Amino acid sequence: MIRIEIVANHSVEDNIMEALQHEGVGKFYTKYPSVFGVGSRGPRMGDAIWPEENFALVIWCEAEEAQGIERAVQSVKKRFPEEGIKCFRPPEVVIPPPQVVLPPAPSPSGSVPPPVYYGPEEENS
Repeated sequence: MIRIEIVANHSVEDNIMEALQHEGVGKFYTKYPSVFGVGSRGPRMGDAIWPEENFALVIWCEAEEAQGIERAVQSVKKRFPEEGIKCFRPPEVVIPPPQVVLPPAPSPSGSVPPPVYYGPEEENS
């Protein structure tokens, strides 16, 4: 699963939702209706000095759907180049499988060596 975050000005919210629908993606999402912050297009604080506000969508999806979401956002960015529209997709992280540590094998004489502790070292009390 991939987490996609879209943060954009309220003025393009309907356009983004329509573009997602047109691509057939982003049907399941979490929406934060008012998001404040400072980005490359300036402050959006929802107050008297910086009155504009952003909204945010968080979508968990598979890689194929993520590509459609990115296309939808890109199409809106092309239509409204002066609005703040960002789509964040973290790089895919590959987590290696855990290493298996096997205990030592019995010696040819048949005796078993003492067990070896492979966990974090304990403090001496």
